[in-house]
Amino acid sequence: MALKVGDKAPAFTMDSDGGGKVKLSDFKGKTLVLYFYPKDDTPGCTKEACGFRDSYTSLKKLGAAVLGVSKDSAASHDKFKAKYKLPFALGSDAEIETAKAYGVWVKKKNYGREYMGMERTTFLIDGKGVIREIWRGVKVNGHVEAVTEAIKAL
Repeated sequence: MALKVGDKAPAFTMDSDGGGKVKLSDFKGKTLVLYFYPKDDTPGCTKEACGFRDSYTSLKKLGAAVLGVSKDSAASHDKFKAKYKLPFALGSDAEIETAKAYGVWVKKKNYGREYMGMERTTFLIDGKGVIREIWRGVKVNGHVEAVTEAIKAL
């Protein structure tokens, strides 16, 4: 069953960049921008990450934290984060447990070939762990601005 606005966000714990762990409860009391993306250092994913990077100071001022999640390894995240100077954590969902819990591990099509992959999706989760907004099949252009406006409206 797909998650919807008003649902409790599924708890998660996963490896993160820098050799640590990250879990939903780390963000208790803060607004969390939880964004799932397909792959480190690919054009769309880089543009999205850099968009959140460039807006990070204003998002922080609004009381929001950002967490990017893909199935890439923590080591891959370390390189991606260093290359683009990303100021927020990147979670490694190598076993795709969190992606499945959030309903973003989906059947995709590319050049007629079907495969399972990460759907570019962002969840806005309030400080009590409730999903306040969901963007599925995100188009990168204008996305960070839409997220910022939704945070301001909380």
